[in-house]
Amino acid sequence: MRYRTISQIPQFTLNFVEFNLEKHRSASTTEIEIVAPSNAFERTQNVTEKVTQVLSLGADVLPEYKLQAPRIHRWTILHYSPFKAVWDWLILLLVIYTAVFTPYSAAFLLNDQEEERTWECGYSCNPLDIVDLIVDIMFIVDIVINFRTTYVNANDEVVSHPAKIAIHYFKGWFLIDMVAAIPFDLLIYRTGSDELIGLLKTARLLRLVRVARKLDRYSEYGAAVLFLLMCTFALIAHWLACIWYAIGNVERPYMEHKIGWLDNLANQIGKSYNDTDMASGPSIKDKYVTALYFTFSSLTSVGFGNVSPNTNSEKIFSICVMLIGSLMYASIFGNVSAIIQRLYSGTARYHTQMLRVKEFIRFHQIPNPLRQRLEEYFQHAWSYTNGIDMNAVLKGFPECLQADICLHLNRTLLQNCKAFRGATKGCLRALAMKFKTTHAPPGDTLVHYGDVLTTLYFISRGSIEILRDDIVVAILGKNDIFGEPISLYARPGKSNADVRALTYCDLHKIQREDLLEVLDMYPTFSDCFWSNLEITFNLRDADSIPRSPGSAEYNCSYNKPRRCKQSGRRRKKHGKTIL
Repeated sequence: MRYRTISQIPQFTLNFVEFNLEKHRSASTTEIEIVAPSNAFERTQNVTEKVTQVLSLGADVLPEYKLQAPRIHRWTILHYSPFKAVWDWLILLLVIYTAVFTPYSAAFLLNDQEEERTWECGYSCNPLDIVDLIVDIMFIVDIVINFRTTYVNANDEVVSHPAKIAIHYFKGWFLIDMVAAIPFDLLIYRTGSDELIGLLKTARLLRLVRVARKLDRYSEYGAAVLFLLMCTFALIAHWLACIWYAIGNVERPYMEHKIGWLDNLANQIGKSYNDTDMASGPSIKDKYVTALYFTFSSLTSVGFGNVSPNTNSEKIFSICVMLIGSLMYASIFGNVSAIIQRLYSGTARYHTQMLRVKEFIRFHQIPNPLRQRLEEYFQHAWSYTNGIDMNAVLKGFPECLQADICLHLNRTLLQNCKAFRGATKGCLRALAMKFKTTHAPPGDTLVHYGDVLTTLYFISRGSIEILRDDIVVAILGKNDIFGEPISLYARPGKSNADVRALTYCDLHKIQREDLLEVLDMYPTFSDCFWSNLEITFNLRDADSIPRSPGSAEYNCSYNKPRRCKQSGRRRKKHGKTIL
């Protein structure tokens, strides 16, 4: 077995391997041997791993942060590989085909006429027999693949040793897969035991247990669960229809008085049975559709009696169908209402929160203009966040994961703003943790005249206006920044104007203390940040704080607006022209 040289392995990987070797030195040999994946390998596998996570039907797929590159034996398949995901879906389709056609073939197609055709033209005369042969071969190949597929043990380790894989498979699903893969129709070919072949072929349905276990991972999706429940209901009705026909077909030759449901069907459609002619009576399509109609009407308790049980066997089976139907109503259709309610849970939460806002307005007698602003802001905030409190959600995660989430939420600002260029990833994560998002409806005042400027604002969407004495002096838009140059002043100043939203606006804001705290932790980036930061509009009131002529604050010049649209409106006040 070849290993990489020590110089090719990163230090953190060496530490990790040394830790595992020390941990397992007194125990048996480790179940996994880890090597450091190269950067090129990580980049090429990143996309395929994400796709496989979605496509894979396995319940033991590791999260992305646990995926490792194990050193596996030859001809061993990784359980999270794209090939295994595609193969599982192919086996799933074959199992669905088996679940539908095996009972139908056993009940409707294995008759004396079909047996005579088989004896005349051989095994390959029926296309369904060829498909069944292909299915048997695919199931046998699946067993071989399962003997060479890795798995995840109880310690979240990828096991790739062939002997341990075989033992794990023998203890698990080997018996069910082996019974489902036996080609009974080939083994008992030309023996004349059609009923026995049909019963043995139903052993393939055991694979549905494994499929049902793997489909549990989609139970969190309401629409998927609703679709699976309806498919399960239709599949059970199909199976019961096959049994219903088999009861009538087996019982009919031994009845003295032809009172079975097949004879009643033959009389209703004018295709009576003739004991001398095996091809007489209703066609297979008529018998199957009628049987399926009876089982659906019985399971849903809306039967009309036009297909009714007459013999004791048919009545006993009908009682069982009614019991199954009642259980299905309690389990399947009872969950449908809950699933539909869950699909509309967002609308219900919206109306509940909106009712609380209206009750608050009514209780505190909020005046009409302010009331309208409250309702508009609530509607806008809900449409933007869907009622999700981001701060409450983030508190449930560790800080490292919070930083990654905040970095994703603020990625547009951090990538497009010139001031953040050259920052390390650690610095960007720290800044993203400090940013907050503000949503403002039209007419909302973000900053009032005389407010202490403790925040720096970055506009990501919408337009705002800067007003002094009700005169618009500037209009800011996307990617503009307003506040005060924090680096030039030791203390926060006061606003010299009002800032009001013209449209629905989304803004990123960061507190003065938080920004200075992060920049103190990254002094090399601090100088670059202050030199690249271009504040579009400086809100600091230069006359609000007394200063000495020699102070640093006195020497600071007023930043000219970079992308301001100066308003042409003027008005006279006390004989002076105010801009």
